[in-house]
Amino acid sequence: MARFIFVTGGVVSSLGKGIASASIATLLQSRGFKVRIRKLDPYLNIDPGTMNPYQHGEVYVTEDGAETDLDLGHYERFTGINTKKSDNITTGRIYQNIITKERNGYYKGGTVQVIPHVTDEIKKFISSDLKKEDFVICEIGGTVGDIESLPFLEAIRQFSNEIKNNNCLFIHLTLVPYIKSAAELKTKPTQHSVKELRSIGIQPDMILCRSETLIPDDEKAKIALFCNVEKSNVFQSIDVKSIYEVPLKYSLECLDTKILNFFNISSKKKANLTFWKNFNKKLNKDNKKEVTISVVGKYTHLQDAYKSLTEALVHASVYNNTKLKINWIESSEIKNSKDLRFKLKNTDGILIPGGFGKRGVEGKILSINYARVKKIPFFGICFGMQISIIELCRNLLHLKNASSTEISRFTKNPVVCLLEEWEKDKKIIKGERFKIGGSMRLGSYPAKITKNTLLSKIYKGSELIHERHRHRYEVNIKYKEMLEKKGVIFSANSPDGRLPEAIEIRNHPWFVGVQFHPELKSRPFSPHNLFTSFIEAAIKNKKNK
Repeated sequence: MARFIFVTGGVVSSLGKGIASASIATLLQSRGFKVRIRKLDPYLNIDPGTMNPYQHGEVYVTEDGAETDLDLGHYERFTGINTKKSDNITTGRIYQNIITKERNGYYKGGTVQVIPHVTDEIKKFISSDLKKEDFVICEIGGTVGDIESLPFLEAIRQFSNEIKNNNCLFIHLTLVPYIKSAAELKTKPTQHSVKELRSIGIQPDMILCRSETLIPDDEKAKIALFCNVEKSNVFQSIDVKSIYEVPLKYSLECLDTKILNFFNISSKKKANLTFWKNFNKKLNKDNKKEVTISVVGKYTHLQDAYKSLTEALVHASVYNNTKLKINWIESSEIKNSKDLRFKLKNTDGILIPGGFGKRGVEGKILSINYARVKKIPFFGICFGMQISIIELCRNLLHLKNASSTEISRFTKNPVVCLLEEWEKDKKIIKGERFKIGGSMRLGSYPAKITKNTLLSKIYKGSELIHERHRHRYEVNIKYKEMLEKKGVIFSANSPDGRLPEAIEIRNHPWFVGVQFHPELKSRPFSPHNLFTSFIEAAIKNKKNK
């Protein structure tokens, strides 16, 4: 039978419950146990797919096409296990399921209430779609005390009572702030957070204390006394340089051993964290080599909006034994070519990530033109590839009004558009637009690679690849032949040949655009080939300057 570990958070948000959950899973996995991690989010959206990145950060896409919380990216990167649609649930999805049942007469005229109907639906999610996992780790989004989190906390309280034989463990992650003026650590916020949790019937078994500094034994004892836990079950979680150090720090704290002791489980084997130690050693190495990658995006003021992208670049730089410097450029702030040259003067490679909407598009077009003309390694991802097609059509084919129908609805040259627009040669007006949420090409799709291309070399001769997508608009195949005559190579297409999946340019050191999101499949120990090749090209460009 699976053991369930519930991770809650207190005092403030953004303490790192996702990293903590992923690190716990990593430690248990390293001991030979089968793990599963899930995220329960309290917001009313069905999923984060329609949410502004500035509010929620990156939308992570699973292999099976779910738009999920960015923490699922941490789960995958730390454990190497692909998450699924059944690993992320929101209050919106819970209520949608319940209302659908109510409209269909499922409740037979009964009054539908938070207890038991909402809590039952949450409990059903927690225990569904399991395949002989030893541990199921459930991260509860939000902060204890938020009204939105109450149904989830009540549900896991009920769940722990229903699961017999001591098969539930509650871990509470909280903040122990350091007051610089008083030169003191303060435990009172943790005490109040645990008091709030206990008031709704949950007694945490272990407490993880986030702090800037070491937490002395006296302070641990104080937390243990006032929060009714054993002192040995109070763990410090000190700020580190990289998230990839967290599993090692928790291992030093013997967190995994304490978890196994709680469940009266003998370890299958000793934890082997050699890979993690080696990765962190390379990451923290004082490397003389440094490469600067300019990321030209529209959400750069919140770097969580590009979390998977950032991590993929880190993985690739470690692989190439070089130090990474990211130059974040807000595309909407690029005024002209002179302004752009100043922002890119020390760059070794230019990357344009995914995005939506017309804000900042012209700045991205200028950046692509600069990379193409100056022979700077360029990587366009999803929207970045689509903007590349617009730049190429405008400046190589001299179609000055070339655009995407997402940006300019009535453009005469829709080089990027909805599939039905080019198939029916029809302009879809605003009133005909379909729903936004969940209406994109989502999840893993196959792509056939063209032989004797840079992409074929990067993918080591593979003829068919599978990558994750998240987009609504497609590159218009009608312009393919014209672009090929100008030296553009369509290096990957859908198996039926209708949808361009990747492009590159002849006589350029490294110019690649892909319709998919390779960053979603990059891992610390297996960086994505596209990113390692891009970083390698940037290193060569730096040497040749």
